[in-house]
Amino acid sequence: IGWLGSSTDPITLGATLEPFRQGLRELGWVEGQNLAPLELRFTEGKDERYPALIAELLRLDLELLVTQGVRGALLAKEATQTLPIVALAVDDPVQMGLVASIARPGGNITGVAAAFQGLLAKRMQLLKDIVPTGRRFAVVFNPVATPLKSLADAVPRWEAGLGVAVGLAAVRGPEDFDAAFAALAKERTDGVLVLADPMIWIQRARLGELCLKHRLPSIWGGAAFLDAGGTASYQGDWPALFRRGAALVDKVLRGTKPGEIAFEQGTKLELAVNLKG
Repeated sequence: IGWLGSSTDPITLGATLEPFRQGLRELGWVEGQNLAPLELRFTEGKDERYPALIAELLRLDLELLVTQGVRGALLAKEATQTLPIVALAVDDPVQMGLVASIARPGGNITGVAAAFQGLLAKRMQLLKDIVPTGRRFAVVFNPVATPLKSLADAVPRWEAGLGVAVGLAAVRGPEDFDAAFAALAKERTDGVLVLADPMIWIQRARLGELCLKHRLPSIWGGAAFLDAGGTASYQGDWPALFRRGAALVDKVLRGTKPGEIAFEQGTKLELAVNLKG
C-alpha cells in the first residue's frame, strides 16, 4: 500500500496514519506479516511536491494508493486510471470531479470525505455567534487546494443567511500572508474562517499570530489549530475518518473494485473552543 500524506508532524501522524494503521490491524492486516510495510511519502505542506511523489509511488509494485486531502486525490486520479485509490479527507468528491456519484463512484477511486454539505456554512454561523455585531467576515484559503469558484458560488448564500459581507483572501504560501491580513484589516474585517490544507497546517503558527495581531476571531478546521491562536474549530473527527478508511482498503484488498464501493462521509463532528483566546 502506498501512502501519500501531508506531513510528518507528530500531531498529523497521530490523527491520520496511526489510526489508519490501527484500523488495518483490527481487520487482520499486519505490516511485516500479511502486509508489506506501507510505502510512506509526505509533501510536508509543499504542493509542488505532489507530482514527483505520486510518480515515485506509481513506479513501485503497489496494490493500492491511499491519498490524504483534495490536491493529492485529484493529481493521483490524473496519474492513474487503473491502480485502486482510497482518497481520505477530501471535500465533496462529486463536486470536485473525483467520482461520478457517492453511491457508485465508478473508475478506480473510493474514499471518505471529511466535510459534509453545509459544513462551511455552519462554521460561518459559528463565527457570527462569536461576533454577533460583525458586519464583514472573510475566508482565508489556499486556491491550490480549494478552488476559488466553489467558494465564490457560496458567498451570496452566506451573506444572505447571516446578513454580513463575506470576502475571500487567497494565500498560496507564507509570502502572501502579510499582504492578505493587511488587506483584511484595511477592509475592517470582523472575523475570519481559515480553511485547512497541508500548507496552512504547516504554517498555522504564523497564521495564528496574524489573527491575534489583527485581533481577528478565527474559526478553523481542526482542534489542533487552536494552539496557534485560533478561536474555535468545527470539523470532522479525523482519527475516526482515517480508521474508517482502513475498512475501505480492506474491501479493495479482498477483491471489491473501488468504483463499486460507496464513497463515505465522516459522521462524527467535533466542536472545540479556545478558552484562552
